[in-house]
Amino acid sequence: MARPIKWRQIESLPETKYFIPSDRFPVQADRNVLKIEELEAVRLMDLEGLEQDECAEKMQVSRPTFRRILISAREKIADSLVNGKAISIQGGNFTQNICPMRCSVCGHLWDESYERIIEEGSLAVCPKCGSDSISCVADRRGHGGRRGCGKCQRGMRQE
Repeated sequence: MARPIKWRQIESLPETKYFIPSDRFPVQADRNVLKIEELEAVRLMDLEGLEQDECAEKMQVSRPTFRRILISAREKIADSLVNGKAISIQGGNFTQNICPMRCSVCGHLWDESYERIIEEGSLAVCPKCGSDSISCVADRRGHGGRRGCGKCQRGMRQE
């Protein structure tokens, strides 16, 4: 079985998705693709001035993972600035909210991207048994105070 996707939490989607050197307009083939989570890492570390552990916590990844994301982003940005390449901001494994999910049939627990739930809605299924009897739960154990995450109400029922 494939390893589940580890979602990188971001605060918001970027308004600008493309940067082009003024002497390269219209766009030529040379460009770097900056993933949305890479842009978020640069924003948190370099613009907000947060420490690495704070950034990793905000993105809900480990410190080594955050460091790899940041290094990759900085390499692409430096290559674009030094070599006059455009930057396209797109793709990646990101979400604006991570919803803890539970299958009512097999009890399997996993994290799912809010955006994926909204896209797939009632078509979402358990990755272990394939059942569509799944719901957003308050916490990883599937019980406790709140009912669901409060964000995925449109596409998914909550316990």
